[in-house]
Amino acid sequence: AATAPGKKITARLKRTLPVRGPQAPTLSELMRWYCLNTNTHGCRRIVVSRGRLRRLLWILLTLSAVGLILWQCAELLMNYYSASVSVTVQFQKLPFPAVTICNINPYKYSAMKEYLSELDKETKKALETFYGFSEGKSKVRRSVEEWNSTGSDFFQQIPLLKLEDFPRTATDLHSGQKRKIEGSVFHKDSSIVNSGDSNDIIGFQLCDANNSSDCALYTFSSGVNAIQEWYKLHYMNIMAQIPLETKEKLSYSADDLLLTCFFDGLSCDKRHFTRFHHPLHGNCYTFNSGENGTILSTSTGGSEYGLQVVLYIDEADYNPFLVTSTGAKIIVHDQNEYPFIEDIGTEIETAAATSIGMHFTRSRKLSKPYSDCTETGADIPVENLYNKSYSLQICLHSCFQKAMVNSCGCAQYAQPLPAGAEYCNYKKNPNWMYCYYRLHEKFVKEQLGCQQICKDACSFKEWALTTSIAQWPSTVSEDWMLRVLSWDKGQKLNKKLNKTDLANLMVFYKDLNERFISENPANTLVILLSNFGGQLGLWMSCSVVCVIEIVEVFFIDSLSIVMRRQWQKAKKWWNDRKRGSAGKAPQAGDLERQGHDNPVCIDEDLPTFTTALRLPLPQDSPLPRTPPPNYSTLRLETAFTEQLPDTLELGQH
Repeated sequence: AATAPGKKITARLKRTLPVRGPQAPTLSELMRWYCLNTNTHGCRRIVVSRGRLRRLLWILLTLSAVGLILWQCAELLMNYYSASVSVTVQFQKLPFPAVTICNINPYKYSAMKEYLSELDKETKKALETFYGFSEGKSKVRRSVEEWNSTGSDFFQQIPLLKLEDFPRTATDLHSGQKRKIEGSVFHKDSSIVNSGDSNDIIGFQLCDANNSSDCALYTFSSGVNAIQEWYKLHYMNIMAQIPLETKEKLSYSADDLLLTCFFDGLSCDKRHFTRFHHPLHGNCYTFNSGENGTILSTSTGGSEYGLQVVLYIDEADYNPFLVTSTGAKIIVHDQNEYPFIEDIGTEIETAAATSIGMHFTRSRKLSKPYSDCTETGADIPVENLYNKSYSLQICLHSCFQKAMVNSCGCAQYAQPLPAGAEYCNYKKNPNWMYCYYRLHEKFVKEQLGCQQICKDACSFKEWALTTSIAQWPSTVSEDWMLRVLSWDKGQKLNKKLNKTDLANLMVFYKDLNERFISENPANTLVILLSNFGGQLGLWMSCSVVCVIEIVEVFFIDSLSIVMRRQWQKAKKWWNDRKRGSAGKAPQAGDLERQGHDNPVCIDEDLPTFTTALRLPLPQDSPLPRTPPPNYSTLRLETAFTEQLPDTLELGQH
């Protein structure tokens, strides 16, 4: 019972005492208190300055300083996410990269003729019709009837066309009849724009199998390009239907391709090469693939300590319509990377010695928020179809292949198969060609979304190549060298070698300097905070404590004042509503008892005599008397208009 009077008096003091400091009842009083007590001198000068002009000048200076601080801090935040590039060069023993070698001609033409007989026949007919070429009767084998009959029907659907009244009238190669061309026209050669003779324009038309009026005409200003593109289109149809085991037998073996091999001054053979089958290049062979867990390295630079191979190209067994150049293609890559030889492969000439010098560079970029790269590709919503480490090319090809399967119902022949899909061919998917060309057009125009989804890898290895070519073998050494090579491989080749069937390749490190390019944050958190502190001190003579004070006053205290005022209004409105519903008019005593809670008195201690003296006195009332020392509480009967019931009971005791 002893604490009840104290709580009553404390509540009365909270309602009566004047409020100052951060607990001011209004925002204007709070701002005035802040300006008088803050450490930022500009705000204080606004309040204490005399004269309107001087006060206006201090307001302008303070606002300008605040604007400069915000601008400089924004610049610091933007620079915080920038990176600096550092280059480190080390001289050490380097791992030798994987070197993948493919013959430009993917399959032996002598072994493929039975599958390509009908296609070759149509191609020769096109050459004879358009250009007057004639080779007499063909001696092509026709033992595989299923390819011939099906192919003939399909060639009638997609024949070569010669544009006579470009672009609306064309001559059909297969039937020799003229036909009207409807639909959009796609020029595969930009020089078509400058071509004045329509007789030079050759192409083919693809139509939607479900809507014959939806067609697209693909034209070429060069007959060579048109015939090759048309041939490859049907070629992929045929190859998609041949089993992988059969295609591996139709392509070149390691014994066929490799004549001699040396690495780091020591002899090597086909056991150091790993075969993998490329859809467009047939059997390819990778030196130092690392599949057996061992990666070769070299400790000396120069051509004598790299890889040296002599390749047998066998130009006489090339497909005359599929490839128009002779030689081999190579690509230097990491053991965990897929060799995109069709995109970035380097061609090797025959009858020449090609020397490829390498410089090794490792690069490392910072991921988010510094750049939009990916560490492992796990955050990219595209399935990796190549079973190799992530790269931008793998992501783009995989994305297109998935779109191909979803849109056309089958997979494109030049890329790996997704799970549960099969390669497109005109037997099962007669509409795939039209679908593929339309889809590829969207891919090139970046309308499929693949370029937006796929990102660069944050870390990658690169071998910068420098290529030089020399005539090989020389005139004076040609005779004996060809004789020796023929003797070494004569039992398997069964014919005399010609220098146009050979290619000499050397791949080596020009030096053993490993260059490491890395990105590092240009600013750390410590530097950022230090720069913030410097800007605050320069423009506002402010510190971290000052920033905390600003947050407390302008956000916490201001919000508290606004919420308290709203609560008081709502409380008053509710009390007035209750009185109105009860039909009772407010009493004078009720108005006197109304007040606001004083947040200064937030402790639970009993008030003292000194705090009691600070209470406003009623009119015509003498000063409160000093209570006797043996009183356990204060007697303030003359300071209040009415006595509290709890104090009356206490006084009687």
